[in-house]
Amino acid sequence: MSRRVPAALPAHAESSIAFVTPRPGGYAGARGKFDSFASARGTLNSKKETPMGKREDYIGWDEYFMGVAQLSGFRSKDPNTQVGCCIVSQDNKILSMGYNGLPKGCSDEDFPWNREGDVLDETKYAYVTHAELNSILNYRGGSLEGARLYVSLFPCNECAKAIIQAGIKKVVFDSDKYEGTPENRAAKRMFDAAGVEYIPYSRTGRTVKIMI
Repeated sequence: MSRRVPAALPAHAESSIAFVTPRPGGYAGARGKFDSFASARGTLNSKKETPMGKREDYIGWDEYFMGVAQLSGFRSKDPNTQVGCCIVSQDNKILSMGYNGLPKGCSDEDFPWNREGDVLDETKYAYVTHAELNSILNYRGGSLEGARLYVSLFPCNECAKAIIQAGIKKVVFDSDKYEGTPENRAAKRMFDAAGVEYIPYSRTGRTVKIMI
């Protein structure tokens, strides 16, 4: 007795039953379909994309952290000197950032920014907080013991005191344009005495462009 396919079955069901229902040319047709499928699958497998390695032109840790410090400096309102700072943990986590500017609550419009003139009425020096000190004060996570500090300008003697007291053990600086001044020499003397390593940043010459 021959099997009959119910007329009510949908088209996709008839296609699947064709593999098991004897009829003239049924098995041969099914095998042909299977061979075609296997061939197509083989073609797809042969077109698999070759595994790619990682990109090699990514920035290094020092480039990254000094870049963050430099970018922070763009927030400064100082018309003459913009300094940025970035503090990093021993396992390369950014802990804090800062730039040179006035304390909170002191309007940038009401205080002077000049470099020369009457100390209280015309110059910035009595009012501006440096980037390094701002970075230390901005940190709310506890101890900075053993951290590294990246800064675009070598710290002054006052910031050096704060760096030492905070437990920061390494300073990476970009510019040292005040080298030899009393404040600069005092900072380095204190760093040497306290065991704080200070090293110049080695620029790679690469340019990173971002649109903001």
